[in-house]
Amino acid sequence: MNQLENAFEQLNISVNSETILKFEQYMKLVLEWNEKVNLTAITDESEFIKKHFIDSVLCAGFDEMKNADTMIDVGTGAGFPGVPLALIFPDKQFLLIDLLGKRIKILDEILESLGVSNVETLHTRAEDLAHKEAYREKFDICVSRAVANLATLSEYCLPFVNIGGTFISYKGPDASEELQEAKRAIKILGGETESIRNVNLEGFDLNHNMVVIKKKQNTPVKYPRKAGTPTKDPLK
Repeated sequence: MNQLENAFEQLNISVNSETILKFEQYMKLVLEWNEKVNLTAITDESEFIKKHFIDSVLCAGFDEMKNADTMIDVGTGAGFPGVPLALIFPDKQFLLIDLLGKRIKILDEILESLGVSNVETLHTRAEDLAHKEAYREKFDICVSRAVANLATLSEYCLPFVNIGGTFISYKGPDASEELQEAKRAIKILGGETESIRNVNLEGFDLNHNMVVIKKKQNTPVKYPRKAGTPTKDPLK
């Protein structure tokens, strides 16, 4: 796990040997389950560490992350970026949601095996959960590595973020272009773009841009729209 420790050092992330061990166990468990259920196309351990672990924690040094107490990961899949961030921040509470119940069941088993106690999971649609009072505008941070355009993701994610909170979207080299197309959606949903942050680590070819969106106003009650609509008809 030298790769991971090197990345943590560059990101000024301080973790103990027990946490590093949990990352190692997490990878082994995901790859074991992957032989039965498709969780990831990345099975080489070095690539897994780089593209799942290191990529997930690129935002861990942001002040917004350090100062947050509650976080939600929308479209978590096999637990990325939520579980790596939860391992680094055991004092913060995380909710991980995904549309596929099978993935959530596997994730629950993995988290139990790791003894992780600061993560809850839910098998649900973001469009439905965001209309429930217990979850609407209740989180300091929303993170998402889900594959969708930024306008769609903003409609899924911003309704969960409290005023003053932050939505962090993991995007690739075309982040600026996506942001231009999503500007109106972000404004309608109560957000305001704070910055696009590129975190470059020496020795790692990771080209992710973090789009950081601040929640300035309440999201109008009609958003998110009914299931599937944000994907089929993004706000533009």
